[in-house]
Amino acid sequence: MKSFFRYIFLFLILACQSSENISTPPQENNSIFINAVDISYYPRIATKGLTFFNRAGVSQDFLSILKDNGVNTVRLRLWHTPVDEHASFEEVKAFSNQLKTMGFQVWLTVHYSDSWADPGKQVAPKDWNVLSFEGLKVHVYNYTQRIMNEINPDIIQIGNEVDNGFLHPLGNIHTNQQQFLSLISEGIKAVRKVNSTTKIMIHRADPNNSLSFFNLLKGLDYDLIGISFYPQWHGKNLNLLRSQLKQLENAFSQNIVLAETSYPFSLGWVDQTNNVIGNLNQIISPAYPPTPEGQRSFLSDIKTTVKSLDRGVGICYWGAEWVAFEGKNAQFNGSPWENQALFDFSLKATPALEVFKD
Repeated sequence: MKSFFRYIFLFLILACQSSENISTPPQENNSIFINAVDISYYPRIATKGLTFFNRAGVSQDFLSILKDNGVNTVRLRLWHTPVDEHASFEEVKAFSNQLKTMGFQVWLTVHYSDSWADPGKQVAPKDWNVLSFEGLKVHVYNYTQRIMNEINPDIIQIGNEVDNGFLHPLGNIHTNQQQFLSLISEGIKAVRKVNSTTKIMIHRADPNNSLSFFNLLKGLDYDLIGISFYPQWHGKNLNLLRSQLKQLENAFSQNIVLAETSYPFSLGWVDQTNNVIGNLNQIISPAYPPTPEGQRSFLSDIKTTVKSLDRGVGICYWGAEWVAFEGKNAQFNGSPWENQALFDFSLKATPALEVFKD
């Protein structure tokens, strides 16, 4: 009997050693797909006391509706010295803390401007206008370091839609290419100094000619390539979009994120502020009609396009929250986006919100 147990014991040892020596194939990237919405207006909207409804038509907390539908990341814009508290450092810091307590990842798009920064406008903060190039580098580093120390986002963009550079005129990519790269580098260094796990994104709006743009950034230490896609401005061919994203994936080591997109569930309106999208020529019709189901189909196909890439790691829906929060008579200060939000004119979640569920 003792010999029998000795044999069993030796067998088990050999079996364990054998299993340890079996080589295992490399594991696939199991990172969580970024299901993000940009809801930068929400702190202002929340002051209006609106009641939002989930897909079942039951009133529910706005952020809880997002979370229940698979949203895991919230993108927020940050302005340096805005005219009011909207998108200010303190507002974004407070909202980021709230989001973190609810389990959301926080993604900051730092505009390095006092207002909107995009391909058509990259105005340096007023407080930085008199700086020399060397002085501007110091301010970019210190400001970015403060963001990291006090907000510490999971993802951070160094600039917003920097197709033409940022912090003009000194950071204009067409007239001061090396200075643009140096300013970007200062932001990157500040992030890495504080938190090496924060993902750094460089965001270009236009997918067209994006290969040559990101070639200029070779050698910079960043993690994510961000691209926007709006049919009105960037074309109406999702197959072409996939081809453009695939080119970027093949050419660079960074992962790919569709950083901004949206689509209308209606061509109608609620308030008196003119909407950005108002006719069929601006969208992909009839493939994706301006209906709740059309909006859902568009976003679903966008997500499928990104997930078809080997390193497509996320999408973000812009203006998910931007309903007509100022009321029906708002002519100039209402929402030009209420027909592209992820909540309909009765503030009920649209079917597109369910696309975020994995």
